[in-house]
Amino acid sequence: MRILLIEDDVGLGTAVRDRITADGHLPDWAQTLADARACLSTVVYDLVLLDMMLPDGHGLDLLRGLRRDRSDVPVIVLTAMDRITDRIDGLNAGADDYLVKPFDLAELTARIGAVARRYAGDPNPHLMLNEYSVDLAGRVVRGPGGIVDLGQREWIILETLLQARGGVVSKSRLEDRFYSFDAEVESNTIEVYVSRLRKKLGRNSIETLRNLGYRILR
Repeated sequence: MRILLIEDDVGLGTAVRDRITADGHLPDWAQTLADARACLSTVVYDLVLLDMMLPDGHGLDLLRGLRRDRSDVPVIVLTAMDRITDRIDGLNAGADDYLVKPFDLAELTARIGAVARRYAGDPNPHLMLNEYSVDLAGRVVRGPGGIVDLGQREWIILETLLQARGGVVSKSRLEDRFYSFDAEVESNTIEVYVSRLRKKLGRNSIETLRNLGYRILR
């Protein structure tokens, strides 16, 4: 997933960024509300991790603005504000989950997955893809021959297509999940990894729709 991390604490931000990168996600990191708004105006994110107390304002203002603008991007609040009233304010403002600092990075991983699955319309982390079972939480694919070894970018494509529930996903949308702001986009990257997935999951597992994108065939 393409995730926007909004956190001004360098130590915590580095730890969270490294963890979600290791989990196979693509993070952008903003340390102020101004930078966060610039990111959100440029990129369509799959999820936002939002600190409350930032150098130039309160995270709730950003969250309320997102919901006022009808944005449905999932938001998980990460904050040291642990009073019940603080949690209620965050949830009432439109947060999908609330994680109090200090937190375990493994728990953050689990909550990101749970929120993402809810938004994808299928909270069950176990899906079937023809003769293959896909564990979205564990990031494991099993087939007739056992576990299928998928690289990080192959997994990103598979997860994105599965979350679309049979809908068409454009090439540019997949590229957004591959590259951060400062990365150079290679023209044939998506085609290469889709081809690799087809070799591992069957030639008919992914359909190419000319000039439109790709669709998983379940």
